[in-house]
Amino acid sequence: MKKPLVGIIMGSDSDLPVMKEAAEFLDSFGVPNEVTIVSAHRTAKRMYDYAKGAKKRGIEVIIAGAGGAAHLPGMTASLTSLPVIGVPIKTKSLDGIDSLLSIAQMPPGVPVATVAINGAKNAGILACQILAAKHPAIAKKVEKFKQEMEGSVLEKAQSLEDMGFNKYLARK
Repeated sequence: MKKPLVGIIMGSDSDLPVMKEAAEFLDSFGVPNEVTIVSAHRTAKRMYDYAKGAKKRGIEVIIAGAGGAAHLPGMTASLTSLPVIGVPIKTKSLDGIDSLLSIAQMPPGVPVATVAINGAKNAGILACQILAAKHPAIAKKVEKFKQEMEGSVLEKAQSLEDMGFNKYLARK
C-alpha cells in the first residue's frame, strides 16, 4: 500500500460505523488512508504523538471524528499545521448538537473544518478537494464526481418534469 495521504482518527470504535464512510469514499478515489482510534481524553499521549508525527509520515489531511465533548478534532488541530476536518458524531443525549458545537466553536488560530453530524462521507469528499490542489489525478476524480452528481440530478429533474410528481413518486 502507498503511504497514506489522509489520516482518519476517532475517539472510540463506536464511531467506526460513521467514520468508515470517509474511508470508503477515499478508497473509491484510490486515495491512500489510514484509520485508527485516538482518544483525546483516554490516550492523550497517543493523540499528541499522532498529531505531531502525521506530517512527517506523509499525511496531508486529518479527518477526526468525535462525539460528546468532541475534543479530538480541535486538540489535533492545535498540534499540527495540517488541515483537520472534524466529524461530529451523533450522541444519544443531544443528537450530536453537543459534538457539532464543540468542533465548530474553535478559538481563533485553531480552525477545524466541520461537516454535518455523522457527515463522514462529506469529510472524505472535502479531504479529496483539499488534496486536489496538489495532486492533479485526485483533482480529475473530484471533477468527474461533481459532473456525475450534476448529471444524476438533471436526469431526475427531467424524469419528474416528464412524468409529473404523482407518477414519479409512484415508481419508487
